[in-house]
Amino acid sequence: MIDILKDTIDSFQIGFVFTADDFSMTARNPSAVSRSLNALVAEGYLRRLSKGRFYKPQISKFGELSPDTYQVVKDLLKKDGKLIGYITGYSAFNDFALTTQVSAILEIGMRKEKKAIVRGIYRIRFIRQENTITKENIPLLRLLDCLRFFKNIPDTTPDNACQRLIYLIEKLNEQEISKIKKLALKYTPQAIALLGAILETVNPQEDTTMLFKKLNPITVYKLGISDTILLMQKKWNIQ
Repeated sequence: MIDILKDTIDSFQIGFVFTADDFSMTARNPSAVSRSLNALVAEGYLRRLSKGRFYKPQISKFGELSPDTYQVVKDLLKKDGKLIGYITGYSAFNDFALTTQVSAILEIGMRKEKKAIVRGIYRIRFIRQENTITKENIPLLRLLDCLRFFKNIPDTTPDNACQRLIYLIEKLNEQEISKIKKLALKYTPQAIALLGAILETVNPQEDTTMLFKKLNPITVYKLGISDTILLMQKKWNIQ
């Protein structure tokens, strides 16, 4: 059986994380497949990511490589074929070029909060997302998460981070701008204020009324951004 399992595993894409359910023979003899996978871990052919989840290690000239972040958490992002979560936080900071610092913390946005877990080298945290999570929404939700956690962006300055966010939001089309404003209404006041100020910096004629009405007029958001970068921050009580 081990040789048959190895043939199947070798056909998987490099870094693919799998379970016993990925083998056709599991339905006939689940205990034998489980024992064989554990034996392959013991001999070093496989690595165990977490209980019941395995991958074949990839060796580069710099040493052993871990699976990519999607493979580490993919089972947490869907349930019964339906999207329930998305990768955000530090991964979003990296993907949007807000920082080059890589973190061992993975953050997943989802409707229900869960306790943090550990998988391999990663600590996985769950962030509550009030909006409906869809494939179309995720890029905008990840961008809004960067506004929400603006102070947590590592290895950069407030001005550099803000300049990058202005650039990213400036690239959104009219439909995306309309949608991100609606999605922002379920975010923190800081995220709403920062989005409003960025939108008006990009386009002084932008209608941000729905955002402005959501905010307490006496609340101040101390983000340390220069007013030469974020031109409209005084209106939004950003300092």
